[in-house]
Amino acid sequence: MDHNNLLAAWPVVGPGIAGAVFGAGWWFWVDAVVCSAATVPFIHYLPGFFASFAALMFNSVNREDIGDGYYSPYDDSEWRVKLWLFISYVVSFVSLAGAVGFLVQDALTETGPSAWTGTAGVLQCVCVLISGLIYWTCHSED
Repeated sequence: MDHNNLLAAWPVVGPGIAGAVFGAGWWFWVDAVVCSAATVPFIHYLPGFFASFAALMFNSVNREDIGDGYYSPYDDSEWRVKLWLFISYVVSFVSLAGAVGFLVQDALTETGPSAWTGTAGVLQCVCVLISGLIYWTCHSED
């Protein structure tokens, strides 16, 4: 397949791939919670929720708004867009760090959820954030 054909197909195929990766991430988490022998505390759910929120945050920014040729009639609003992206990436990395922390906690303690629950939480965050980036690269305002 030609490189130009792949670039032309990306806006059509990309959202489906992003949705599949997002669904796979949440499927890992639901599987771990349903198959867990112990009750999973609500705090273990938070990294996945915040990763989904971070993906929503950075997908609310248009790629064209970041470039050097961006003009806004509202003076210097480019820094606001970059600040919003920075905050969304901080939220995404904090959610990933929280998932890794729960993985370590689940692996080191005998009581509570199993290590699979922690592993599924990390996989969930990674898949959700990757799906957000996939969608961000393929969607446009046209």
